Amino acid sequence: MSAPIDLTIVMPCLNEAETLAVCIRKAQEGIRKAGIQGEVLIADNGSTDGSIEIAEGLGARVERVPAKGYGNALRGGFNAAHGRWILMGDSDDSYDFSDIRGFVDKLREGHDLVMGCRMPRGGGTIAPGAMPWKNRWIGNPSLSFIGRLLFRTPIHDFHCGMRGFSADAYRRMDLQTTGMEFASEMVMKATLKGLRVAEVPITLHPDGRSRPPHLKPWRDGWRHLRFMLIYSPKWLFLMPGVVLFLIGLTGMLATCTGPLRVGNVTFDIGTMVIASMAMGLGYQLVAQAFYAKVFAVGEGLLPNDPHFAGLFRHWNLEKGCVLGTLLTLAGIGILTSAILSWREADFGPLDPTLNLRRLIPGATLTLLGLQTIFSSFHLSVLGLKTLGRRPPSVDTASH
Repeated sequence: MSAPIDLTIVMPCLNEAETLAVCIRKAQEGIRKAGIQGEVLIADNGSTDGSIEIAEGLGARVERVPAKGYGNALRGGFNAAHGRWILMGDSDDSYDFSDIRGFVDKLREGHDLVMGCRMPRGGGTIAPGAMPWKNRWIGNPSLSFIGRLLFRTPIHDFHCGMRGFSADAYRRMDLQTTGMEFASEMVMKATLKGLRVAEVPITLHPDGRSRPPHLKPWRDGWRHLRFMLIYSPKWLFLMPGVVLFLIGLTGMLATCTGPLRVGNVTFDIGTMVIASMAMGLGYQLVAQAFYAKVFAVGEGLLPNDPHFAGLFRHWNLEKGCVLGTLLTLAGIGILTSAILSWREADFGPLDPTLNLRRLIPGATLTLLGLQTIFSSFHLSVLGLKTLGRRPPSVDTASH
């Protein structure tokens, strides 16, 4: 009976014949130096240059992954791994698999995800020529900063391709994406699910291939940024919406009874119009945040949030409809008073300033009320239990 495997080193591969052999040998050396039982697994994504034969000739196990995409290749490799720990890294010889002791030590300590850090601010090293200037000084620092801000992760190098994790943590992360976003999703899910995350300084070496890398810096950088924003409805929708709504509400209250003069500046009807727009847009963004959250939790893209689930234990469709109806009636009441004033003038000309000071708030309240009613129905539709993976904690229709 063979000894249980401690570590599986997974390398995604698509026509990497130039560098695959040296990566496999380094990985085998790293396993020996770490004093553990391990295996090297090549997740091949359709190579036609002899990469498969090279891997098998060196004793590595090959998992053929027909579904195209970086995330698909990695997922296929992870699912086929026999180790209780998994270490992933590119097969272009930019990562030194012969030195994996730092990852193994952190995994032994009980960390769920151990990220390599290439950046000097995290103790890492970038060898000359190993990273394009735009990646080193613009892309990676910017994306890592945004990732740390949005997800409160301690990671300094958000997109390092060399990282280790336990097989159990991989299952708990329940990763969904299939492309380059897979690596970002792993860090975000680990943080959102409260897994133990650590970082190990590593050295990034120049790519050993003669051909250009698969990575397209601007395109893939935008994909990662877009994905992080989509994955954080709080910062993409909720916070801008709340700020906009409060600014609009402040402007509306300040001018609804008359002009507001601050020094030589007068805020009047024009301010009310802009304030109404800000309130409507802000309110819609807040609603979008709830739509996105319910959908993402239901589809397994985001983990259940106890605070968010608690909100739906106290708020349901009926309460939303009641609030929306009250706001709508208040708005209609104000609009009715404006119509009565118009009737008193025999439906002739009115003081435009006085009339608009009633019409704008009335129309705004009516709009917000109707939005509340229809948004409540929308959330209930999103929260319905289906044959999919909808968790009961966001089933707004059942509360």
